Amino acid sequence: MAEVWEHAGQGSWHFISLPAEVADEIEERYAHRAGGFGSVRVHVTIGASRWSTSLFPDKSRATYILPVKKAVRSAEDLGAGSRARIELVVAI
Repeated sequence: MAEVWEHAGQGSWHFISLPAEVADEIEERYAHRAGGFGSVRVHVTIGASRWSTSLFPDKSRATYILPVKKAVRSAEDLGAGSRARIELVVAI
């Protein structure tokens, strides 16, 4: 389970920071394939919601962050402080 948090800047971007062990594995296996800004394409499942997006490295948190769009937050009743079980598949 990982916690949803809201970015402090403009807009209401919400993210989930990946657990360190997951971020380390992604870095080790897929960083060499990373796209712009170090992004890694993934397929995500939270509850009944499935979508494709990118993970982004966050040096200040020493992990990757997953953007959680409003449609998913609404469908899964998630907000800042909520905890969610995430399934990730790296898009190869």
